[in-house]
Amino acid sequence: MLLGLTTALVATVCFGFGAVFQACGARSAPRADRVRAGLLAALARSWQFLLGTLLDIVGFALSIVALRTLPLFLVQAVTNASLAVTALAAVWLLGARLRRGDLAGILAVVVGLTLLALGSGREGRDHAAPAFHWALLATTAVLLLATLVLVRREGNAAAAGLGLLAGAGFGVTSLAVRVLDASGPVAVLTDPAAYALAVGGLGGYLAYALALQRGTVTAATAAGTVTETFGPALVGVTVLGDAARPGFEWCALTGFAVAVGGTFVLSRFGEPEGGSAEPTAPHRDAEAEPVVPPR
Repeated sequence: MLLGLTTALVATVCFGFGAVFQACGARSAPRADRVRAGLLAALARSWQFLLGTLLDIVGFALSIVALRTLPLFLVQAVTNASLAVTALAAVWLLGARLRRGDLAGILAVVVGLTLLALGSGREGRDHAAPAFHWALLATTAVLLLATLVLVRREGNAAAAGLGLLAGAGFGVTSLAVRVLDASGPVAVLTDPAAYALAVGGLGGYLAYALALQRGTVTAATAAGTVTETFGPALVGVTVLGDAARPGFEWCALTGFAVAVGGTFVLSRFGEPEGGSAEPTAPHRDAEAEPVVPPR
């Protein structure tokens, strides 16, 4: 458990710092009204977005170890706590200021994760029926189709919808990593979960980048936090057999709720005071520039 928890925490740091760079890169790219190669090319020319993506890749590689050795509800709560790292990174790198609510959110995340780690038991099964693997792949197809529809919309509703789709895509990748048959190259290539992992991850990043361009930080992030945290956690408990330590169920449940609550508070970090519901253009003043939390 120690190895898995350590890799999850390091992955959280990577996700947190990566979010700051990704936000700068995504907002500097031309606004896209549909999914096209031009958007991807513009993001690829942004060194900030590329650096943020590289940090995300490193973080994901580390999280694989955690996903294979820890309960999903613990891993998802820890990695989503990267919002706290994002807030601190923005203060250091961009000169942003923390409000009292932000400090309360960071404290809640720390306390919640501590309780959650104390209450977590062993992970459940690392395999599932073939139908579950195919269901993951089918889910990614539905998410991509929904992204193609929402990309033509504007405003906070579209941002929230795209954020939700991004969170669902990232949640599918977590589940796919957990059940993926890694017994050999042939097993991996013939496992639908492997393709669900790839499509879900890429689709999630695309929906996330589009959400950053369409609404406030809160609208783009809060919905994604729900699907990415609660979805895999629920599936892990009900389908894969994840559980808390005997007698510590209250500790795990309380820690999960407090950590996710802190994440919601931090989803407003970087939002301009009294800001518009529409996204603002990048500004030279780092304190006024919205800082988008990760994923």
